[in-house]
Amino acid sequence: MSSPTTNGHHTQYIKPSTRLRQLLAQPNFCLGAPGVYDGISARLAIEAGFECLYQSGAATTASRLGLADLGFAGLSDFVANGSMIAGLDHTVPLIADADTGFGGPNAMARTVQEYDKAGIAGFHIEDQIQTKRCGHLNGKILVSEEEFVVRIRAAAAARAAIPAGSDIVIIARTDALQSFGMDESIKRLIAARDAGADVAFLEGIESQADIERTVKAIAPMPLLINLLPNGTTPHFSLDEVREMGVKLAIYPFVTCIPALHAMRESLATLKATGKDDKQSRGMTPRGFFNVVGLEKSMAIDRLAGGTSFKKDA
Repeated sequence: MSSPTTNGHHTQYIKPSTRLRQLLAQPNFCLGAPGVYDGISARLAIEAGFECLYQSGAATTASRLGLADLGFAGLSDFVANGSMIAGLDHTVPLIADADTGFGGPNAMARTVQEYDKAGIAGFHIEDQIQTKRCGHLNGKILVSEEEFVVRIRAAAAARAAIPAGSDIVIIARTDALQSFGMDESIKRLIAARDAGADVAFLEGIESQADIERTVKAIAPMPLLINLLPNGTTPHFSLDEVREMGVKLAIYPFVTCIPALHAMRESLATLKATGKDDKQSRGMTPRGFFNVVGLEKSMAIDRLAGGTSFKKDA
């Protein structure tokens, strides 16, 4: 199967989830996925050349709802955002947060179906209660291992039942480390692996020794690590975690926190001076629109024989 490009040529289409599996299967390789939360952050991550993106649940909740990561965002919020981001470039797979699956087994099944339809390549499901919170906050409450396994089993069954076939990647996340320690965390990840999960995610892991222990215990299942600045996990480099055997590293706040600081500074300058010219650093409206696909949109219009952009824009 091939898909047309704006210049009329065809490229071989690879489903994003299949591409994600190919990337994870590479030997001696750790895939870095920057966190994105809207069209601009996603466009910039693609422009920077990243091979995979991560839709941060915390940043999605903050940007869409203006609220903290306390379980406020629902399935519709995550799917709408994920569908938009995944649709920007089908060659760059998107991994998305799916919180707890947004309910029981039937809700979990619907989540898988909706994420797959949205073009999302993979998602992670956690073992917190429905009123969950960010994994780097205190006071998390977990469901039993049995209920966590039911979530994973429901996700795997829903994937298998998709009529056209699906290889969407299921990532099992446990937050058990804070309350129950390493032994229980690894036990839960192994149980999730046996229930159909493809990748393990141990939230809040605290040392190189614990990372290496987890990699060995869950093998051949790949391990994902969450590299969150000023969180509970040391901020190792991508090469360092690769050497520990980690296959996937996510950076949930790499765009949203710097954007927060930049916007705060720009608004303070406007408030103090009544002007916003210096903050733009010389970028014109046309330059801004180029970042978010203006050239491609004009090319599509011309390819179709339209005249809207005959004299450029």
